[in-house]
Amino acid sequence: MMPSEIDYRIHPSITSDELNTLFEAVWDAHIWVDLLPVLSHSLTYVAAYRREMLIGFVNIAWDGGEHAFLLDTAVHRDYRRIGLGRGLVERAIAETRRRGPKWLHVDFEPHLEKFYREAGFRDTRAGLIRLKP
Repeated sequence: MMPSEIDYRIHPSITSDELNTLFEAVWDAHIWVDLLPVLSHSLTYVAAYRREMLIGFVNIAWDGGEHAFLLDTAVHRDYRRIGLGRGLVERAIAETRRRGPKWLHVDFEPHLEKFYREAGFRDTRAGLIRLKP
């Protein structure tokens, strides 16, 4: 697939069914839920399409002030290793910068460290509490 076949869109109209279908193709244990309330609290999000099929997504949540949070980076398993994730994250960073927050945070699993470091994210100390099993 050629990069020119990917259509990146900033904050497009998107349905919960589209997102759930993508997430199901990304995470084996995904459970369908109504995702539109989540998006209603987002600063923005970026979606990637190929021929009107949603193949990638990243969400930017925020605190309403200086801090934004990159969440749910998702690339359909059939479209991995072609730069799609990088394209989503680069566009999300640029759009977040344009919208005004001072800081963009991301949490990630160890196997994704290289990906996020190459996107410009740096180490920081943070804490985490698991609230549900």
